[in-house]
Amino acid sequence: MIVTLTDSNWEQEVTNSDVPVLVDFWAVWCGPCRMIAPIVEELSREYDGKVKIGKMNVDENRNTPSQFGIRSIPTLLVFKGGQVVDKLVGAAPKSTISSKLEAQLA
Repeated sequence: MIVTLTDSNWEQEVTNSDVPVLVDFWAVWCGPCRMIAPIVEELSREYDGKVKIGKMNVDENRNTPSQFGIRSIPTLLVFKGGQVVDKLVGAAPKSTISSKLEAQLA
């Protein structure tokens, strides 16, 4: 369910997506990233077909995170029509992330 995002597939998967996209910017060494990973996984199942959920490893992909000013992780960005419409920095509860997705589906 979760799309692995890279600098090379960003345009196809995020910019040109016809549904809202939640992007989780993360890294292997990041403790809070590991804390929210199960939540992101759960949301990918719950919003399947309504919202695309992707993860981008900031150590393996440098261009896109710097383009969006990602300075701390985890950072979750919500895109709609290729534009950032919402942002969450740091670990957040499922209800907070879910409400940001629901706002884009309304």
